[in-house]
Amino acid sequence: MTDAFEHADLVAAGNLLRCWARECGAEPGDELRIPLPRAGTEIVAPVTYRSATGWHLFGPARFATGRSVDATTLAALLTADLSGDADSVADLVGRVADSTRRIAAHHAYRQQRPHGPPGTPAFLTAEQALLDGHPWHPAPKSREGIGDVAARAYSPELRGSFALHWFAAAFDVVRYDSADGRPSSALFGHGPDGTALVPAHPWQARDLLDRPAVRSLLDDGRLRYLGPDGPPWHPTSSLRTVYRAGEPVMLKLSLGMRITNSRRENLREELLRGTEICRLLDAGLADRIAAAHPAFRLLRDPGWLAVEPHETGLNLVVRDNPFGRTDDVACVAGLTAPGAFGADSRLTAIVRRTAERTGRTTGDVAAEWFGRYLDVLVLPVLWLYGTYGLAVEAHQQNTLVALDGQGWPVGGWYRDNQGYYLSEKRAHDAYALLPGLGTQTDIVTADAVIDERLTYYLGVNNLLGVVGALGSAGLAREDDLLADARRALEPLADSAPPAALLLDAPTLRAKGNLLTRVHGLDELVGPVETQSVYVDVANPLAEAGAREH
Repeated sequence: MTDAFEHADLVAAGNLLRCWARECGAEPGDELRIPLPRAGTEIVAPVTYRSATGWHLFGPARFATGRSVDATTLAALLTADLSGDADSVADLVGRVADSTRRIAAHHAYRQQRPHGPPGTPAFLTAEQALLDGHPWHPAPKSREGIGDVAARAYSPELRGSFALHWFAAAFDVVRYDSADGRPSSALFGHGPDGTALVPAHPWQARDLLDRPAVRSLLDDGRLRYLGPDGPPWHPTSSLRTVYRAGEPVMLKLSLGMRITNSRRENLREELLRGTEICRLLDAGLADRIAAAHPAFRLLRDPGWLAVEPHETGLNLVVRDNPFGRTDDVACVAGLTAPGAFGADSRLTAIVRRTAERTGRTTGDVAAEWFGRYLDVLVLPVLWLYGTYGLAVEAHQQNTLVALDGQGWPVGGWYRDNQGYYLSEKRAHDAYALLPGLGTQTDIVTADAVIDERLTYYLGVNNLLGVVGALGSAGLAREDDLLADARRALEPLADSAPPAALLLDAPTLRAKGNLLTRVHGLDELVGPVETQSVYVDVANPLAEAGAREH
């Protein structure tokens, strides 16, 4: 059997090298050289694939002397050189070590159990496919506070499942809203003695029992812990959003552990924002989207339930589940994720299988797949912002693509109430549909900030990420796909500023996950402008345009 930890360490080191190259402005040739003045040494890694979009692939990293370097040592050296702060070094080294260990466990599990249970819905299979996580994050699978036994139940990569844990709350401490007008009892029923039933993630349930706000409610009888009950639910790629085939809803639960950059507890603003967007959709926006882009939709978060005070951490979002067992709908991150021990991603398998079946080249098939993907997902997101001033954080994990029986994109979805922005200048038609929009939340955001965020999430992370995934798999030339993307974006250049930036800006702003972690930032805390570190990266779409001329 292939050594899982050796593979995981190579993945983790590759992520660190990819982050460093992007965030420190390095353009690798046949090798990437990282000088480390503080340590008085240098790291050298061979470049096995050089990507126009930054999707570089690397061989094992070594010191200049030729001695190999593991991922945790590399993390310590890079952090010390970037910050010099001992706490930052210790924090990142711990996270990288934890992430690497978990990635190894994922691959060892999938090596022994390559296939999920018969009848697993395609949606859940894709949610469980991210064995390595975000390729531009230094510790994508770090999960603070989950032991090995709990990980088997809570991890989508290990095909975990668990029963929800339940609390009974007096109605005077319960807050609830539903854009559909459903009472809370319609979701979960009544608890004992006329109380409201409130579900929680099992990790969160046990953790919050020690919180002062919860202890106070338990002591005075306004909250009762009932324990686990009911059928198993499955964690999706975010861990805290859970899915059960056949249920009409998914549940986005609060989870107070640190995952990648943040503690994943639902903020009050996010609860309110989900129902606000649903009301905007019901006021006519859903019909407008369907008329202009019938294959694209926003996945609704129509309700929420919370126990006061907010510090209890006992709250959840109710998300629609419109996907049946046979609907082939997958998050894009799951489609592009390599399989166990670097096996082909599902997207790679689709392209290769289609090329073999039709006798076409993989380059031609990849270009057609990418073109259809742009039509059903990328262009509608830009149109939505340009026309209604509503922007979404459409990175790969937040975007879903519906596939037909042959694997071609036929629909696109955006999900996540955390990632909506409303333009200060471009939202006139949205305000006309729903007067008072944005008065109860912080959804209204400066246009310059939206332009930067949408350009990164949709452009750099999503569009360029798909180009890089296709290119690094050897399916197509990135330059050809970039030229195709330019042709698709050009009609929106005048109406959607992010499209113009993607086409013409010499550099683009990209989130620096390594620097964000080095500086100890939580991307869910504080003003949106300062939650993460952003860096300038060369714009391969503009470079492709320059070559055309």
